[in-house]
Amino acid sequence: MSSLDSVVAAGAAHQSALLAAGEITSRELTEATLAAIARENPRINAVVEVLDEEALAGADEADRRRPEGTAGPLTGVPIALKNDLDVAGHVTTLGSRAVTRTATEDGELVAHLRRAGAVPVATTTLPELMIVGFTEPAISGVTRNPIDPSRTSGGSSGGSSALVAAGAVGIATASDGAGSIRIPAATCGLVGFKPTNGTVPGSGGWCGLSTQGCVTPTVADTALYLDEIGTFAGSLVEAAASASPGALRIGLTRSAAAATRAAKLDPEVDAALERTAALLRAAGHTVVEVDVAYGLRAKSATLRYLGGIAESVERLDDASLLEPRTRGIVRLGKPVPQRAIAWAKRAGEQFGRTVHDDLGVDVLLSPVMTSTALPVGPWSDLGPLRLILAMNAFYPYTVQWNHAGVPAVSMPAGRAGDGLPLAVQLVGRHGDDVRLMALSAQLEAAQGAVGA
Repeated sequence: MSSLDSVVAAGAAHQSALLAAGEITSRELTEATLAAIARENPRINAVVEVLDEEALAGADEADRRRPEGTAGPLTGVPIALKNDLDVAGHVTTLGSRAVTRTATEDGELVAHLRRAGAVPVATTTLPELMIVGFTEPAISGVTRNPIDPSRTSGGSSGGSSALVAAGAVGIATASDGAGSIRIPAATCGLVGFKPTNGTVPGSGGWCGLSTQGCVTPTVADTALYLDEIGTFAGSLVEAAASASPGALRIGLTRSAAAATRAAKLDPEVDAALERTAALLRAAGHTVVEVDVAYGLRAKSATLRYLGGIAESVERLDDASLLEPRTRGIVRLGKPVPQRAIAWAKRAGEQFGRTVHDDLGVDVLLSPVMTSTALPVGPWSDLGPLRLILAMNAFYPYTVQWNHAGVPAVSMPAGRAGDGLPLAVQLVGRHGDDVRLMALSAQLEAAQGAVGA
């Protein structure tokens, strides 16, 4: 690996520091990133479209801005964009053949990123309408996990996670309506931070469940990005740098919000959970086991999930071109009345505002999913309802926190015996993103100290 390749893989925070110090230009970094994408993408299939000419023009503009003193932390930093964001002059496919229109202008988040000087280099793959936890749409084919190409990279931000995990770009946007930042981050060994609902531009889809964020190699990368684009009660960068969240009461929970019964927790995932609890205790926190009572308030997330999928159809140009499986899932969502969705939103907000107090904890520690990354082609022969139930059983630890509107982060937690990444989830109080970021950085440092 060349020195430039290592910089591409190192993440946005390191890149930003090198750019600010004049040790590298954005043009050099962008060219190296484009070369890395060309080298890595054939084996993982994570890219919808490479934006090479636009990227080089953006890099040159960033290099012109820097001597003027108008550069910010993201100026000149290459970024991949999940293909749920409008980019002027390109099709926002949403992973579907049913969308054919070319965007006439940048979406809110992309416009914000351009103003910040970030350099979009590619758009990334996602499952059709972002409704499943694996990325294998008919329009682009299977996106593979770079750690083991026989495994999924997760979904719906599967392309973003695969590209970052392959070392082909230092940061990529991701969005999360039911776990779509945290699940791909977990499968690929990355940091995936879902911020408090309403803090990041371009969020609010899926009946308010979805929020924008990113996937990155380190906590510092994520803090840099979210600080630049979001509105938080304090500096996430400072929190990540200090790694001092104070002494917290942390609730370790294996409680799952499955519609029927959760899949059995893999022993290696459970062991990672226990190792993390031990690291947090050693850092001065009190860790206690708790059971989360997922009653009707929490389980009403299903109404918003199904309503959100039906809502997604409004962006299509020709719904007849949807994959049969997607059409079936959309049909399940159409009967959900708006009054039921409005009630579910209120129930989710109430759940999110009270769950930590009810348990007497500051943060929850849980799995992200019941096992490591699934093989490619999971549940390909299941009908719509059985597929939803199967995903809910395998991924029963994420959507409830979208519903609650609280911040949650997937953190790497070592490797399983077969080399696949393990992960844990930390869930903070509503609006407590800064403290959750500090705790994430503290855990990352503790893991590094013990070689986890």
